[in-house]
Amino acid sequence: MQITPISTDSLVRSLCWRYAVKKFDPTRKIPQATWSALEEALMLTPSSFGLQPWKFIVITDQATKEALVPVSWNQRQVADCSHLVVFAYKKEMDLDHIDTFLQRIVEVRGVTPESLAGYRSLLVDKIIKGPLQDQIQEWNLRQSYIAFGNFMTSAALLGIDTCPMEGLEPAKYDEILGLTDRGLATAAACPTGYRATDDPYASLAKVRFEAKDLVEYI
Repeated sequence: MQITPISTDSLVRSLCWRYAVKKFDPTRKIPQATWSALEEALMLTPSSFGLQPWKFIVITDQATKEALVPVSWNQRQVADCSHLVVFAYKKEMDLDHIDTFLQRIVEVRGVTPESLAGYRSLLVDKIIKGPLQDQIQEWNLRQSYIAFGNFMTSAALLGIDTCPMEGLEPAKYDEILGLTDRGLATAAACPTGYRATDDPYASLAKVRFEAKDLVEYI
């Protein structure tokens, strides 16, 4: 597959344009074609071993969004955005998930299950029997943030606004969205849509340390 890279200027301009939106325009909705591209960006997020230990709960139902406001520190972005994305992670990693993933490799790449036997053994030894067994929740939680960052950058490149949000009650989200019985837990949420024209935060200069304070070359 050949791609045409965007310019370095376009990349930096998009990231400078992005900010954590404090006030969304509730009348503006993300077009379906644009949302489909963002959904694809979520699906293309890399993960350790390729196991994708997450679910992306996309909420457009207004009643559900309103129900989440009180457990989101009363932040209206949750209700006023076009699409609310909840990043949930699997609390466990079992053989069924591993085998489902391996079967997907068989389907996509046209290989045989037998050719993946060594990889299956590696996954079982590392995750089910090995050092990751007691750390699986934390491991999966951290991986969900890879998807979170990838999503926000992809949205910015398409001119779509976001607000990364950890200011919420994860257990309440789990209860309202019915995640607990599915073996899932909320990591964070990301209201997505279009900034309101009167959001004062949109015009504030972005404050970051200088590269000399953060970047080291060896």
